[in-house]
Amino acid sequence: MTAATDPRVDTRITEDPLPPLEPDDSRVKLGAELLFHGRVRDEEEGRPIVALEYERYEGLAEKELERVALDTVERFPIDQLVCWHRIGRVGVGEASLRVVVWSCHRVEGLEAMAWFISSLKHRVPIWKWAVTADGERFPSTCGHDENGPEGDHGTHAH
Repeated sequence: MTAATDPRVDTRITEDPLPPLEPDDSRVKLGAELLFHGRVRDEEEGRPIVALEYERYEGLAEKELERVALDTVERFPIDQLVCWHRIGRVGVGEASLRVVVWSCHRVEGLEAMAWFISSLKHRVPIWKWAVTADGERFPSTCGHDENGPEGDHGTHAH
């Protein structure tokens, strides 16, 4: 895990399950709290799986995740962005990614969330492998094309 250099961002990469999110009713000037949990589905490319295994380029992944978060809070009028990403084996139904965005209004929060997740998938060196019940591993490609943060179709790290 790494600690961010800007109090507006909290980025972490961890092998531990993501802890429950505690309610925070203290942000009385902010009207939007957006939460995204990326969960492991039970199939990949039409094949049943039991887990995804995430790998990262250690050191670089942490730095780039923080850079993407900092770029997001500079680009959008949001108050805070939290992103915790798991690595290692993550079972079906479990969350591998948590992103929380706080903003005054929902529109800028939703735009920031979408841009951040797309940028993370294109810029942060984290790779995932689908794992079948018999232990076979194959690269996970998300099974869809997703536009990059600038509208391109780049190579997906996730």
